[in-house]
Amino acid sequence: MTGLTESVLRDVTLRDGLQLTGKVLPVERKVEIVRGLLALGVPALEIGSMARPDLVPPMANTMELIAALTAEELQRCWVWVATPRHVEKAAAAGVRNFQYCFSASDAHNKANIGRSTEDSVAAMPDAVRLAHEAGGEIQLCLATSFTCPFDGPVDPERVLAIANDPRTDGAADIVLADTLGQAHPAQVTALVTAVAQRTPRRRIVFHGHDTWGMGVANTLAALAAGADMVDGSLGGLGGCPFAPGASGNTSTEDILFATRPPWFTPSTLATLVTLTETLLTELREPNRSRTAEGTRSEADAFEWVARA
Repeated sequence: MTGLTESVLRDVTLRDGLQLTGKVLPVERKVEIVRGLLALGVPALEIGSMARPDLVPPMANTMELIAALTAEELQRCWVWVATPRHVEKAAAAGVRNFQYCFSASDAHNKANIGRSTEDSVAAMPDAVRLAHEAGGEIQLCLATSFTCPFDGPVDPERVLAIANDPRTDGAADIVLADTLGQAHPAQVTALVTAVAQRTPRRRIVFHGHDTWGMGVANTLAALAAGADMVDGSLGGLGGCPFAPGASGNTSTEDILFATRPPWFTPSTLATLVTLTETLLTELREPNRSRTAEGTRSEADAFEWVARA
């Protein structure tokens, strides 16, 4: 079982975080954010998507961002892909960490990617092969692992069947995404435990949203059940444009304040909150992080307070 401070946080601001904003950040600004987060000690980042730019405009300059980063920086960065061709193009640009995503529910997969879940599973062996030929790693990322905006609750056995399908072999990780933020801690505990006990050994990643206020609670439940990595975004920014009812991701600041990894200090938090506030002001988006709000409080005796 993974300890809370031993887990890896992946910040997904530059992919899942930006999807609903409708604004394309300049490449130079994205590079600043990547380097700022890496310098603070954030272990992993999701920096973009190979999705069609006409469908997800904020991802339009992902290839330019990849080109602007060093090979060492890209070793800590993940890129969203949905087809073998995506993997091929991203690998040629220098990507080595691929998040191969599709939905556990057919209805959402068709809305999000334009094909059935079965079609995505059938294409995965080619995606795995291409990732490995590039010397990289690939994740099996399952959106709507808990609920679907069109079909409702997702049977956990469906998630387990995909995880046990031989065509998903070769994935280093499995990402369980609460795409709508409708899961509760007992559900998260049950699914993470089942995946750990009943599917091939992979690192387990939990991707949560805070739509119903359960983001941090679900993240902690996932870690307690054995998750190795958890996702968050600055200020709780984000959501899926193809999932009605989805809102922001679980806040990176809130996850870090709850888990307290060794590299995370009051000064780190103060710098992180300033970075978040600047970005969200640029995007004209609200700051949903309760931790960020707390740092601006009047409680001067508390070491984590850092008023602007």
